[in-house]
Amino acid sequence: MINKIGKKYSKKRDTILQVIQSTTSHPSAQWVYEKIKLWIPSISLATIYRNINLFRQHGSVVSVGVVDGAERFDGIVTPHPHFVCSRCGMVIDIPCPDMEILKAILGDHGENLQSFIVDYRKTVFYGFCTDCRDKALLLENYGLSR
Repeated sequence: MINKIGKKYSKKRDTILQVIQSTTSHPSAQWVYEKIKLWIPSISLATIYRNINLFRQHGSVVSVGVVDGAERFDGIVTPHPHFVCSRCGMVIDIPCPDMEILKAILGDHGENLQSFIVDYRKTVFYGFCTDCRDKALLLENYGLSR
């Protein structure tokens, strides 16, 4: 049986994709490995990496980028921005229609949106999530630094 990515069906491959697509945490390969190891003890980290690369090539998974030294992945492949907390490494999706982003970026040139063809974009915002911002403010109020 051949699956959507042109490969013979594999329980391991299917499980890896399901784990990535079932979370909004934007997992690393190590995180995926630790979750799947509970169900499939014989799986290797190399198998995780090999299949994630296959999914990326096929477009079933996208890379958000490297956060805290580990590449993070997203099972939602429609273009959308991300926010990365510079303190705790949390990655969250930011829902935003493409046309709004193009209009904001292009400004006065936005009148001619039909003349633009965008084949790829990646938008990532960095800063502090609410929890980390509140912790930083609390420390600052007590005269302590991070």
